[in-house]
Amino acid sequence: MRKWGPLVAVCLGTFMLLLDVTIVIVALPGMATGLSASLADLQWVIDIYALVLAALLLGAGAAADVVGRRRMYAVGTGLFALASLGCGLATSTGALIALRGLQGVGAAAMFATTLSLLGSSYQGRDRSFALGIWGAVSGAAAALGPVLGGVLTEGLGWRWIFFINLPVSVVAIWMTVRVVPESRNEHARRIDWAGTACFALFAGALTFAVVRAGSEGWTSAQSGTAFVVAALALVAFIAVELRIAEPLIDLRLFRGASFVAVMVAALCFNAAAFGVLPYTSIWLQTMLGMSPIRGGLALLPLAVMSFVVAALSGRLLHGAQSRLVIGVGLLCIGGGTFAQATLDAQSGWASLAVGLGLAGVGVGLVSPSLAGAALASVPPRDAGMAGGAVNTFRQLGFALGVAVFGTVATSRMTSALQGATADPDAAAHTLAGGGARALHGAVPEEALRAAFAAGLNGAALVAGAAGLLAGIAVLVWVRTPAPAPSAPRTERKTAVPAGQG
Repeated sequence: MRKWGPLVAVCLGTFMLLLDVTIVIVALPGMATGLSASLADLQWVIDIYALVLAALLLGAGAAADVVGRRRMYAVGTGLFALASLGCGLATSTGALIALRGLQGVGAAAMFATTLSLLGSSYQGRDRSFALGIWGAVSGAAAALGPVLGGVLTEGLGWRWIFFINLPVSVVAIWMTVRVVPESRNEHARRIDWAGTACFALFAGALTFAVVRAGSEGWTSAQSGTAFVVAALALVAFIAVELRIAEPLIDLRLFRGASFVAVMVAALCFNAAAFGVLPYTSIWLQTMLGMSPIRGGLALLPLAVMSFVVAALSGRLLHGAQSRLVIGVGLLCIGGGTFAQATLDAQSGWASLAVGLGLAGVGVGLVSPSLAGAALASVPPRDAGMAGGAVNTFRQLGFALGVAVFGTVATSRMTSALQGATADPDAAAHTLAGGGARALHGAVPEEALRAAFAAGLNGAALVAGAAGLLAGIAVLVWVRTPAPAPSAPRTERKTAVPAGQG
């Protein structure tokens, strides 16, 4: 127990925090009904968690180096548990969204410390084994989220997707305090609060702009203002990072084509693989009449194939170039998502199976390999930054994917409903938000099914294109081994990169 206790404690928290990125997907129709949530509300329930996690991840890693990684992990897990309790008790969408954001704060504190804790707990072959198990757990969590969410939602109600975090958190904190050794970075850098704030404002404003564009239009005052705020925040972030002695991320890393390509891959990976699933889940339940558990099981090809391929690739593809593994994986995700864009008014869940399975193969190839590719694209002293950056881009990609694909889907639904109702735009947003029942009688069933299929097809086409383009970028630009170290600067001596995943 004492030998492998740290691994169990860290993997419990990792699985839980990554599971919560996607576990809400199957519960969206229940939330829409129980809380009278709109499509924008549902998008924010998903997005705010991933956004906060992405925005705070690098800053949390720096803070953990100062205050202690075990302490940061335990405090983050406690905050995550309290926020989960609040989410389960929420009586309005505003409260749920705010508490999901608080969950993201706790998750960032946890995720930023996981690999550093394992690195300080194990050495040699034991460390390799521990990191391998952690990688498998990380890869499986997001894919299994919809399935477990369906089981909990149908069996106990949607609030239990949050309540289930409480006993897991208690066990994780108890084990962390008992068996995980404390560690710090003796050469810890100062926390870049200004950079963290600017990046958070940029990510939040950009996502808000896309979400509002879906409901108000791309040229609306709210969308335009939000885009301007996002642009100004990005400029401010760049200015801060160029001037500060110990930046959140060294922008000179983006001079390397390999590093840029890996970050693009991370952004597009989570977007293409998981960004359409919330709308797919709503379609399965509100259009096909499937229960939450059946809706979750319909997405099982993605989870099963990703888990199997991730387990086999570590053994069979050992030594293979990461650019080939990631590039082919992204091409599989793109192709699999394209294969899901073939729905019509008569389509059933089986129409998705082949595409989901192929996308799952891609997830199984990409997820365990991204972190290694990020580390190989930078000098060793920048490993911590690269590990944190790849996770930041992954979570940002998911949040932006959900927002962008929702906008694409509702736009296609609006076009498809022209002539079927006096207000196609309002009907499209109601339909995409899980309110098909409210439209029955006012809009023909056949028109609703055809419109939703058209919306999903449009979103899947955009997602598939993102996956294919990212795969090509990786195959063309990612190169190994890493470039030679450049001129020395402040060194961060971390045993294992913080926040890597």
